[in-house]
Amino acid sequence: MAELLFRDDPYLKACEATVVAVHGDTVELDRTVFYPLGGGQVGDTGRLGPWRVLDTRKGATPDSVLHILEPGAQPTVGSTIELQLDWERRHRLMRLHTALHLLGAVVKAPVTGGRIGEDKAHLDFDIAMERLAKDAIEGELAQLVAKAVDTRVRWITDAELDARPELVKTMSVAPPRGEGRVRLLEVPGIDLQACGGTHVANTAEIAKLQVVRIRSEGKRNKRVTIELA
Repeated sequence: MAELLFRDDPYLKACEATVVAVHGDTVELDRTVFYPLGGGQVGDTGRLGPWRVLDTRKGATPDSVLHILEPGAQPTVGSTIELQLDWERRHRLMRLHTALHLLGAVVKAPVTGGRIGEDKAHLDFDIAMERLAKDAIEGELAQLVAKAVDTRVRWITDAELDARPELVKTMSVAPPRGEGRVRLLEVPGIDLQACGGTHVANTAEIAKLQVVRIRSEGKRNKRVTIELA
């Protein structure tokens, strides 16, 4: 069980950790600032001591993280090592992930999928194409960003989530479970849903967004792609 520091402080850029397991080029640590691939968000990259972390994935248990290192890395079990995020990349992911929460509030339709990449992000909606207007979406997103709303994180039990299915808004992505509790991300007055990703502290931090593409990905999937302007 690793201590997932990004859950409580997504702005933490570095930490020291102890190597608890080595599987070839993959390392597990007792604590980490690296967010692993999940919930539509790509895994973090950075450095583990002198070696590059090329990707980060979830391990066999809810609180284990696999740090995938460059070929030839040789960390040893029991050693203490410094972790360093690729912070600019992570911060873009935080801004884009929070922006998708705003996009889901702007487009009033069921969300069928989504992904947050390094440079852009998208949500898929079960909606008619004629209801998606680029300029209108950009305008409403700009208004929500300009409101400078503080985001909030809180936890509820699995049972509470089961009693409130409306808190799971993306059909294709299940919130992280297995610990008896589930993390919620709230943008007061705008959005509230189960989400384990990393987010900015205030919507103003997202800055300017632009809709770069709206296209059909199937009968029930109309994709809206945004990027940081």
